Amino acid sequence: MDVIDTWTGSSACALQQALRMTNDGFADHLGVAVRTVASWHSTPDIVPRTEIQAALDTAYERATDSVRRRFALLTRPAGGVEAQALRVAIAVVVKDDDVLLVCRRGSDSLTWQFPAGVVKPGASPAVVAVEETHAETGVRCTVREPLGSRIHPTTGVVAEYMACEYLMGDATNRDPLENADVAWVPRSALTRFIPEQIIYPPILEALA
Repeated sequence: MDVIDTWTGSSACALQQALRMTNDGFADHLGVAVRTVASWHSTPDIVPRTEIQAALDTAYERATDSVRRRFALLTRPAGGVEAQALRVAIAVVVKDDDVLLVCRRGSDSLTWQFPAGVVKPGASPAVVAVEETHAETGVRCTVREPLGSRIHPTTGVVAEYMACEYLMGDATNRDPLENADVAWVPRSALTRFIPEQIIYPPILEALA
């Protein structure tokens, strides 16, 4: 593969693996935030913005032949095993009658989602949910109970959902590279922001 038409989260992660770099090392190599690299793991079909596409092009063009061979092997069509093996912790944070959402940037659109983060091997989904919520929004929360898990219908990753209670902090956009906005949304208006068919049913039950 000599030319990459359009980089996605999946192909960016394949380049990272071919280079044998950690998230921190790959982020530094590209000149992007570590959270940007993490988002490619949690959302394999995301299309990075133009300036990041260019950074990935440069990294690929400067790679050695052995790295390019590994990349070609990793990007061969072979099903979605890696994507489905990934785990993501999703925080459903409630404050009175409101629920916390972040507005993710995509290639050409914005989508509202719950705060989320990749669960690395050995990490606790509950801890990741709490830490990522604070990292993205400045809100401190605590996990009340797990709501269950499923293969996410859009991304194909294993999503683990946590019902969380608000503790303190003003909701602010602390990751403007990945998110366009952060907001408290009335529970009754949730389906105006996220299509009901995409929402994990136990979330709707917990918020009812």
